[in-house]
Amino acid sequence: MSETTLTPEQFHAATEQITANMRRVIDGKDHAIQAVVVAILAEGHLLIEDVPGVGKTVLARALASSIHAEVRRIQFTPDLLPGDVTGVSIFNPVSRTFDFSRGAVFANVVIADEINRSSPKTQSALLEAMEERQVSVDGVTHALPTPFLVVATQNPLEMDGTYALPEAQLDRFMMRTSMGYPDTDAEQLMLRQRDTGNPLADLRPVIDLDGVGRLIDFVRRVHVSPVVERYAVLLAQATRSHEALRLGASPRATLQLVRAAKARAALQGRAFVVPDDIAGLVRPVFAHRLIPAHRPASVHGSDPVVAALDEILQRIAVPASA
Repeated sequence: MSETTLTPEQFHAATEQITANMRRVIDGKDHAIQAVVVAILAEGHLLIEDVPGVGKTVLARALASSIHAEVRRIQFTPDLLPGDVTGVSIFNPVSRTFDFSRGAVFANVVIADEINRSSPKTQSALLEAMEERQVSVDGVTHALPTPFLVVATQNPLEMDGTYALPEAQLDRFMMRTSMGYPDTDAEQLMLRQRDTGNPLADLRPVIDLDGVGRLIDFVRRVHVSPVVERYAVLLAQATRSHEALRLGASPRATLQLVRAAKARAALQGRAFVVPDDIAGLVRPVFAHRLIPAHRPASVHGSDPVVAALDEILQRIAVPASA
């Protein structure tokens, strides 16, 4: 990778190219595009929870195509084995040694499709990969490529044949978002564009992986003042003592909130994080990690986790300056 440090103008131009390229195939979903771009720039992972058929997999493939990344898709099913994800050692009768056969996780962008349709044992095969960017098989550690991003899709838990993700697995995802149904104009445009072909096939890279590495390095250098750091910590601590929550945000969640805020600040043209960056990411970074003390009486009732986060955001004083 080149050691050249990007200027803010170069960073802005490169990220605008990526998002504009993705908009060619993702209609009317700028919030989802920003979420996946923030995730890769902040070196995190993204969980997309929504019903089938709204473009979750297309989002991940559009990012991979835009940055010239290797992409692998894993279809999670009840009979998927951990070795299918991480890889296995296979005995070579000629050399009389075991050769490592890489699993599907060895890619820059890994699409874990319908991750909650597999057993918890198979889901947990991703834990080491997502946290340490490596896999260990038979006592041997194998490094994963860089950059490395897991985009997992998850069907709502009310659907048949799904397993709830363990808390440890959820905590590895930097953010959770949803696609939602397209509006009328966007859905009509989709019909017109995809009637005769797949727009993904025509998507070309606008940056290479070395360029993405420089974007990530730029985000790492974004300044976070002690005042803003304390604001993030106070928000996380408030979730741990809130009466409506049984499980609050982990220290890992606090760290990932700040990392995501640095990417958000850079995308908005700033070299420093402001409190609004932190507050604007509390829901997507914290909500999937929290467990309510009491489940709502009806699935149509208000979400107690979201209500608790909104109350915390109102209660914790926003710093006057960054």
